[in-house]
Amino acid sequence: MSKIALITGATSGIGKACADLFAAQGYDLVLLARRAALLEVISSALRETHHVNVKCLEVDVRDQEELAYRLDTLPAQWKKVNVLINNAGLSLGLDPIDKGNIMDWDTMIDTNIKGLLYVTRLVSPWMVAEKTGHIVNIGSIAGQEVYPNGNVYCATKHAVDALSQGMRIDLLPHGIRVTSVNPGMVETEFSMVRFKGDEGRARKVYDGLEPLAANDIAEAIWFAVSRPAHVNINDMLIMPTAQATATVINRK
Repeated sequence: MSKIALITGATSGIGKACADLFAAQGYDLVLLARRAALLEVISSALRETHHVNVKCLEVDVRDQEELAYRLDTLPAQWKKVNVLINNAGLSLGLDPIDKGNIMDWDTMIDTNIKGLLYVTRLVSPWMVAEKTGHIVNIGSIAGQEVYPNGNVYCATKHAVDALSQGMRIDLLPHGIRVTSVNPGMVETEFSMVRFKGDEGRARKVYDGLEPLAANDIAEAIWFAVSRPAHVNINDMLIMPTAQATATVINRK
């Protein structure tokens, strides 16, 4: 088999862009996502366009038991994962801490932190056994600074930053590289999810500026992964030209 990339949250945004780009580079893919029908459409297109093998796993990264079953029962050849892209994540709501929705908090913590950990705990031993591999964790500018009403989401992405550092230390003896990629404003489903389908609020997020596109981040991930084996890109902070910080934005 070719090299294998395992990508979570693979049916939209950065995950889908990574699937497209890695398939174009000849990687076989293990794609994880919750939306089975969309997962099948995307995987069929990848097979037809790039002539790669694709394994689809309909699973929510928050479901540790189901996730473990689906990954543990993969055929042995599919466990030789070269690249893990921990992309699944979301933000819900934009409320001050005293008005926060606890169910939203739980969903963000369970997805952004625990889901990332569950997947990494299952896949990293495969890489340790092979003495090679590359883990890419998708963080955020929200993991580098905190902005008003970002509270719990920012906390989850700060956790991703800390976990990336911890993984890099713990997996160092096994030759496994770890990269944290931290985007600013990227136009994906992110704002639609944050505002729970409110298109008006979601569109306003990008008014007056050109945000990053999902493919911009996928290309940066590919750059990190494609470096020679002795080179590791620890961290990337990637912003639109119109965005200086999480809250300082030049809108025209």
